[in-house]
Amino acid sequence: MIQTERLTLIPVTPQTIEELFRTATDKEISNFFGVDEKGLTHYRDMYEKGMETHRMSHFFFVLRLTDTGTAIGECGFHTWNRTHRRAELFYLLRKEEHKNKGYVSEALREILKFGFTELGLHRVQACLDHANIPSLKLVLSSGFVHEGTARQDYCINGVNEDSEVYSLLKWEWEQNMAIKR
Repeated sequence: MIQTERLTLIPVTPQTIEELFRTATDKEISNFFGVDEKGLTHYRDMYEKGMETHRMSHFFFVLRLTDTGTAIGECGFHTWNRTHRRAELFYLLRKEEHKNKGYVSEALREILKFGFTELGLHRVQACLDHANIPSLKLVLSSGFVHEGTARQDYCINGVNEDSEVYSLLKWEWEQNMAIKR
């Protein structure tokens, strides 16, 4: 668990998902992640279909408001390749009322630190829709560098869409941390 000024970050691994679905009720699982029935189906798919191979995995955090304990979203890494020490960043706030309040920025500082220092990552990648201005601002303010466009990289609602690819290398993150001190 990681504490920030306003958030408690609860770690989630494939083992966490396995344990929850073996021991908790659907209501308890929904409360843990702060999701409705549709969200529960997403996690059930992760549990039933598996989240890792011999070298690829996930590691993310449930974001909870410290003052109320309310789960408001997630932030972490998917497509974590242990062999090549890289992962793709993702973040999600579930409700509009929690957006544009700096929660993801606050969490991301600690999550990047965790990724580079605890998971041994060398590279973190973020793939964005070019029109997602809040995400663009977030990755740029975190020190990510634009690499280019991955053409028709993601399939959203049956449509293949381009992704703008940004990355942050460990040495860049270390330099950014030194400057901010």
